[in-house]
Amino acid sequence: MLRKIGFWLIWIAFSTYAFVFAPPDSPETITLITNLSTGKIADINPLIVALFNIMGVWPLIYSCLLFADGRGQKIPAWLFATLSFGVGAFALLPYLALREPNPEFPGHKNIFLKILDSRFTAIVLTLGAAALVSFGLTKGDWSDFIGQWQTSRFIHVMSLDFCMLCLLFPALLADDMARRGMQNAAAFWAVTLVPLFGPLAYLCTRKPLMETNTETVTN
Repeated sequence: MLRKIGFWLIWIAFSTYAFVFAPPDSPETITLITNLSTGKIADINPLIVALFNIMGVWPLIYSCLLFADGRGQKIPAWLFATLSFGVGAFALLPYLALREPNPEFPGHKNIFLKILDSRFTAIVLTLGAAALVSFGLTKGDWSDFIGQWQTSRFIHVMSLDFCMLCLLFPALLADDMARRGMQNAAAFWAVTLVPLFGPLAYLCTRKPLMETNTETVTN
């Protein structure tokens, strides 16, 4: 119960900060989002381009755990996973608050779960994230990014959302490791303490889901 209350409190605090205390919206925000979404990035700081696209990689990383975790939950994991593509941790925090511990995977993997469980998928995500981080760090303008972080709600909240997604990953990691027979405290902390690439390394090296003969309910 304390765990659930904790996630709800984090969600309330994060939402309140984002919409009340973060810097005000910039008049150019809609144009910036439109250009980022349509690939018109010639005049946009590469750090912002990289961060925006990494925020699309994170929901895929979480999906590789969420859809397996959703088996046996009373709430539909797919709904929160889908919403996370638009609002990131704002969608995932309610799922973490509502879910129950789930260290087992009942039943068999469908085609979609096989794709999410695939090492090939993990490698593609890792290569994509590495390319984005490299692009942002080598081409980006940090002074411009800091200035926009201080004045633009979109950039400010997106940056904090990235940090929140890094911090929340361990909440699903322990059960996912248990489902695969990988209980290892050292590995858990190694994944937890390395932002973004720790979870990606885990996806690349984790064992396949251990299937059972139990009938399942779709998540």
